[in-house]
Amino acid sequence: MKNGRIAGTGSYVPETIWKNEDLEKMVETSDAWIRERTGIGARHIAGEETVAQMAVKAARRALENAGICSTELDLILVGTSSSESIFPNTACLVQDEIGAFRAACLDVSAACTGFLAVYELGQMYIRSGKAKNVLLIGADALSRLVDWSDRGTCILFGDGAGAVVLTAEEQETKACEKIHSDGEKGVSLTCEKGTYLQMDGRAVFQFALSRVPEVIREVLAEAEVPVEEIDAFILHQANSRIIDGVAKRLKAPKEKFPRNIEAYGNTCAASIPILLDEWNRSGRAQKGQRIVLSGFGAGLIWGAAYLEW
Repeated sequence: MKNGRIAGTGSYVPETIWKNEDLEKMVETSDAWIRERTGIGARHIAGEETVAQMAVKAARRALENAGICSTELDLILVGTSSSESIFPNTACLVQDEIGAFRAACLDVSAACTGFLAVYELGQMYIRSGKAKNVLLIGADALSRLVDWSDRGTCILFGDGAGAVVLTAEEQETKACEKIHSDGEKGVSLTCEKGTYLQMDGRAVFQFALSRVPEVIREVLAEAEVPVEEIDAFILHQANSRIIDGVAKRLKAPKEKFPRNIEAYGNTCAASIPILLDEWNRSGRAQKGQRIVLSGFGAGLIWGAAYLEW
């Protein structure tokens, strides 16, 4: 059975940067307070730029990195919860801009777990033989959904897009994914139409510390790979304390948990592919490495994936 391998990555963040010092002028907070509780130092803000425009820029960079023409794509999957367009979906807008006229186009709304959701779907299409080349995108602009007078949420989020090209691998490699949901607890993180994002921070924090290590162990058990043999854990960049807590519960060194939350904040569905792109372009990604992706978010939805680079 063929699995998809990551053939290329790309990312994009807007030029406008709001540092913690900028937020000090807007709400009762401080750089030290934000860093201590979240690890965040800055975030990029989209302004007039749309989610689709950010997604297109990340997509083009991923295609260039993969050496694949847009006309070779069979499928475009976009994880987003903040598109300005109800329809057409963001994937179709991306298809039009990059000229991927052969590709089927679907959006998935799974909040911060959006990229993991489209990653699993992309792998399913490849394993079924329905697709050879799949473009996966996570893109969000949550700066438009937060109340900038609420210091509990406005400090957390930034905007951006990340993309990955999956290509059917001729040589068999291990890969597996798990996604779980708990709608009963969905009230802890919500955003109703026409309102701002609302979050029970303590509940989400405890949920992440419990479920993320659990699902990582689950996916590694299926892959028959011990935690000790993982080269990197690419986690959703929501909070540095959560990342540290997951590392502690897995008894894995923090050095195996790369992070960029200090520069970008929580970019929702974009966080994992942006970090993957940085990992790839920095030269840290090496063929044969064993990688875990994991994230969590509104729904509540959480998941993990094991892959070999």
